[in-house]
Amino acid sequence: MDTLRNTCRVTVRLPGPLVDLFPGSPRRLEVEARTVGEMIDALNARWPGMRDRLCDTTPAVRRHINIFIGGERARLDTPLRPEAEVFVLTAISGG
Repeated sequence: MDTLRNTCRVTVRLPGPLVDLFPGSPRRLEVEARTVGEMIDALNARWPGMRDRLCDTTPAVRRHINIFIGGERARLDTPLRPEAEVFVLTAISGG
């Protein structure tokens, strides 16, 4: 079975604090994936350990990470559409 079947190319925008942890990773890149989970797998294949920064062990997107597609919050099982732009954001907190 072709694992790339029905995948689409999407643009991913990563936050500066995450990029700083993975030398050579860009703020903007394109990957092939069918879901947000597969997109994270593709990022992790390029920069091992990135999944651990984005996902917890349940597995789910970490509470302090937000992933948006078309202005809507996404989960790991959220499907991706061709040419979609995916924004990965870190939560800001303080007191």
